[in-house]
Amino acid sequence: MKDIKITIQETTNNTIIKFNTNQVLINGGSYEYSNIDEAKNSPLAQQLFYLPFVKKVFITANFIAIQRFDILEWIDVQEEVKDQIEAYLSGEGAVVNETQISKKEAIEVYSEATPNPSVMKFATNKSLTQTNVEYKNIDEASKSSPLAQAIFNFPFVKEVFISDNYVSVTKYDMVEWNNVFAEVRTFIREYLVSGKIIIKDLPSEKESTQENKVEAPKVQLEGIEAQIVDILDEYIKPAVASDGGNIAFRSYDEENKIVSVVLQGACSGCPSSTATLKNGIENLLKEMLPNQINEVVAING
Repeated sequence: MKDIKITIQETTNNTIIKFNTNQVLINGGSYEYSNIDEAKNSPLAQQLFYLPFVKKVFITANFIAIQRFDILEWIDVQEEVKDQIEAYLSGEGAVVNETQISKKEAIEVYSEATPNPSVMKFATNKSLTQTNVEYKNIDEASKSSPLAQAIFNFPFVKEVFISDNYVSVTKYDMVEWNNVFAEVRTFIREYLVSGKIIIKDLPSEKESTQENKVEAPKVQLEGIEAQIVDILDEYIKPAVASDGGNIAFRSYDEENKIVSVVLQGACSGCPSSTATLKNGIENLLKEMLPNQINEVVAING
């Protein structure tokens, strides 16, 4: 098991702070607790509620968000809470006893065509991951995502992209989506209903290829890089996510003022959409960050 590392991230609500972790905490979904009684199935949340300033605890795949009462400021206690969470996770105690949850999730999966004819988007009402990951082959998937690995067992599957609440699947030209989408949709739904693991471990820095590299957390970025990521998150990502794709920030060359982004999911591999997105992102960044951007380089994931 990797060493547990927690990073602290502020939110737009100054009473709520996020503790991001390099470990997958739960098998998809999310849990919110307002008091210690509600947290009966989460030993970690119960422990956090013993802190007198904790008002709410929210647990998802790779972060824990905590809302405080107004009796103090986060700056005074956030390091103490971080250390407590790290110590708990290092002891390998259960984050959420998911087997104790008797209520069965009603999971729905529906398919959506995308602008890229090779890609079909399978959206669901279940949270799948907090970190977008793309897999180019079954070997990459076998190290990280049992769900992606299982989807690659379909002989026509070329690539798999997993985001918050959808899976984008790229096919080879050997079949048409009209003939196979229903089978894939049923398979994904049955997999999710069974409660099997979606992502067992996020790709590490060493294991990440150019294609499936996990986007750097915003907390690590400063200056122009952080502003670029904020603009992508607010103006670009929601639009491309609706079409089954994603834009991942790669780098900013300060000397030449060049931004590199990776096109993932349905955004990848379609020449016309690549050019349109590149120009759209470049124009937006030039407008919002005057004299800071000369060019955007769009890399197909």
